[in-house]
Parts: sequence; structure tokens; C-alpha cells
Amino acid sequence: MFDDAESRPRPQGQAAGHVIGQDLAALSLADLDERVDLLRREIARLEAARRDKQASQDAAHAVFKI
Repeated sequence: MFDDAESRPRPQGQAAGHVIGQDLAALSLADLDERVDLLRREIARLEAARRDKQASQDAAHAVFKI
């Protein structure tokens, strides 16, 4: 239905995110700081998810001796 992610409607109350590779020239210092914070939180979320998956995989390996 939509050709690209930018044309998709965002859920109500959700702020605009960061698009990898987008032009940053028009962003203010505050905007850049906000995006850095957003990306740091996302990295932390990804790392936590990875740790959880690794723990599950390690447990499965221990049980099934894979």
C-alpha cells in the first residue's frame, strides 16, 4: 500500500524517528542531541534483546548438547 517508510502514518503521539543516511544539515543542535539520545536508547534495547536471545540459545545448547 505504501511505497516507502516516510509515507506511512505514525501512531498517534509517536515522534518522528531517525532515518539512517538522511541529510542532517537542517537539524538544530537540539534535534541532533535528541536523535543521538533516541539512537542510544534503541541500541540499548537491541543489546538487551540480543542478550536475552543469547541466553535462550545457550540454555537450549546446554539441554540438548547442540
